[in-house]
Amino acid sequence: MHNISLHMAQALENGQDVVMATIVSQSGSTPRTAGTRMLILPDSSIVGTIGGGIVEARVIEAAADARHKGDFQQLTFDLTRTGQQNDLDVICGGRLTVILEPIYSTPENISLYRDRHLYLRQGVSSMVISSLGEGAEKALKPLERCLVTGGRITQGPLSLSERFLDTLTRLSAKQRAPFLADMEGRQFLVDPPFACGTVYIFGAGHVSLQLAKLTGMVNFRTIVLDDRRTFANRERFPEADEVIVLENVENALQGVVLDPDAYVVIVTRGHSHDKTVLSQVLATEAGYIGMIGSRTKRNTIYNALKQDGFTQRDIDRVHSPIGLDINAETPEEIAVSIVAELIHARAVATKG
Repeated sequence: MHNISLHMAQALENGQDVVMATIVSQSGSTPRTAGTRMLILPDSSIVGTIGGGIVEARVIEAAADARHKGDFQQLTFDLTRTGQQNDLDVICGGRLTVILEPIYSTPENISLYRDRHLYLRQGVSSMVISSLGEGAEKALKPLERCLVTGGRITQGPLSLSERFLDTLTRLSAKQRAPFLADMEGRQFLVDPPFACGTVYIFGAGHVSLQLAKLTGMVNFRTIVLDDRRTFANRERFPEADEVIVLENVENALQGVVLDPDAYVVIVTRGHSHDKTVLSQVLATEAGYIGMIGSRTKRNTIYNALKQDGFTQRDIDRVHSPIGLDINAETPEEIAVSIVAELIHARAVATKG
């Protein structure tokens, strides 16, 4: 989502009118799930994907019409048809509905989506609410949209009653992807705060360098932390959302709050530093904790932690050796294995 939000903000600032495609409902087997988004630029190039194939091609074709007419459009695809040669591309076995939302390069939209992207990068909770009008079976007339931050509308012309705003805010708290909400005959497309998770990479060495390139690509907010300024800097980690130079490893969490949406990766430059960071992280509510190293190193650190008073239940929270077992050897391969495990952990957490 961060990648899409960046391209959205840049396109609007460059005077481009874009179309956002969102899968708003899905049943059975489909290429992507409800909430998946794809940005379609004026030259029909795309950012993101809703699954490829014929469905995606038809959505891209329809985007030009939506952009021209200025209407929200709703497309429904039946992927259960069989029996003809051409059906080979549409036999996933499910059905899905896609909303096409034209977004024009107006001063209001430029400001709204610039702030939305900044909030996503900074980890600030915000959501975009678009009013689609009444009904769901016909082309939908675009009305207005707004940006909500801190429980109040901070951008955009869409005005909502306190009751409507409270209801949509409560609904968004249970969602991790865009969704449709029907309220008293009105229909809203809501982009929730997107709790896609923040990866905290402790250590700025070779593996971290490759890891930070990948985590952002799969919509993790990424923060790199190290006590070495020559390693922890923006020039070395341009893809990271934030780079923090620690005063020392003993106070690695100073000013940092690790909640259940925090994914901690410990890849410091030494066993003692790994243990120091891990002992601090275990006292938090971090949803995922992973530490690099061999099983021998891991067991040595675990034994030391138990002597310090940590329990086996604490130790069981740690994924170590970190990453999926794919026989990774190079920093690039190790980074891939770690990101794969992070994706899996996030998927499990999302499904509850």
